[in-house]
Amino acid sequence: MRARNPLRRGVGIAVGTIVILVVGLYGPATLVGPLPEARAKVTAPSTAPKASAPVLPKDGASAIAVAPNKPAIAAAGVKDAVPLAGVTKLVTALVVLNAKPIAAKHDGALIRMTAADVGFYSAHRAAGDVTVPVVLGETWSEKQMLQAMILASSNNHADSLARWAFGNEDAYLDAAKAWLSKNGLKTTAVADASGISENSVGTAADAAHLAALAMHDPTIADIIAHPVDTLAGGRVIENSTAFHPELGVTGISRSYTDAAGVCFLFAATVKVDDKPFTFTGAFLRIPDWDTLQSALTALITDARASVHQITLVKKGASFATITSAWGDTAHAVADGAVTITGWSSAKPRYAVRLKPVTAASKGHTVGEVELSGATAATVSLTLDRTLSDPGVGWRVSHPIPVISTFVKSLGG
Repeated sequence: MRARNPLRRGVGIAVGTIVILVVGLYGPATLVGPLPEARAKVTAPSTAPKASAPVLPKDGASAIAVAPNKPAIAAAGVKDAVPLAGVTKLVTALVVLNAKPIAAKHDGALIRMTAADVGFYSAHRAAGDVTVPVVLGETWSEKQMLQAMILASSNNHADSLARWAFGNEDAYLDAAKAWLSKNGLKTTAVADASGISENSVGTAADAAHLAALAMHDPTIADIIAHPVDTLAGGRVIENSTAFHPELGVTGISRSYTDAAGVCFLFAATVKVDDKPFTFTGAFLRIPDWDTLQSALTALITDARASVHQITLVKKGASFATITSAWGDTAHAVADGAVTITGWSSAKPRYAVRLKPVTAASKGHTVGEVELSGATAATVSLTLDRTLSDPGVGWRVSHPIPVISTFVKSLGG
């Protein structure tokens, strides 16, 4: 009997060991191991709206906004900051109310007129500016002061409110700068409380945003909605903000200076499917009142015809095609809809974010689509059909992708 060759015996043991290891690895990897991730191809939405924009004048600077927490949706004319005239008083009103808020159904603090307040009145009157008289020692409520400033465009009341709330003009200007920055009005800068200074400037886009902020302040909105004609001491005033209310326009600020031209801030309401839709606007540096009237009429006429319901994301719309390694295909579709009312003046931007997926059932969440631009929203994306498990046959017949995925899952 011949002795067995030790070398051949060692090779046999090694080969056997390798076979056992391979079989031991291949079995779990192919039968119960993780599957390769599916491939995803992002597709453009089929429901992107056609673009349309508000009709804005070529003269001066103009803009439209639809919400107080969002930038203007459209602007035209001069893009640089221009003198704001009486629009500046809205900044004063909002900054003062931020520091000295008035409780609902109250008139705010009582303010006694001092020599400084009489001085403001005298100086503005001598300069030919719009004023409402005050008398030394008389008392005005904070709300009456705001009514005089907003409705009658009283320049001396703007100065008096800033002094009363902050102590002096410099302290007011510091507070106004901080408030403008906090509220995203980065192109607006004020040099006084009244707007007489041509260094109180801003863009039309900022001014339209400012109008939205003003109309969402309960005290200012109430003053605009319920204009008074008499104030402290029985003083009679005329509402200077009103301009063509028959068009559905609510004036917020209307003024003129040589440096600023005609300036008009407003809110307007049109009906869409029997529901009101309100937007705010700013017309700055308009050359004359006739031009303002024509521009306003054109805008409202267009709004009545062009503002509509806009579907930005349709439920079930596909944003990606997902294909498994074994050939199954499904779509990542919107799990909800996004619909707005307004002009589709700027198409939204769609950012699709997907999660890794292998086999998954219909309705499984695979990511989300985020809208940005004039409208911000996020909608989940789900599978429109099941990506089935490929079964043992495919697993066994495709060892390379299966084992590679198995190794990766082990941190290899």
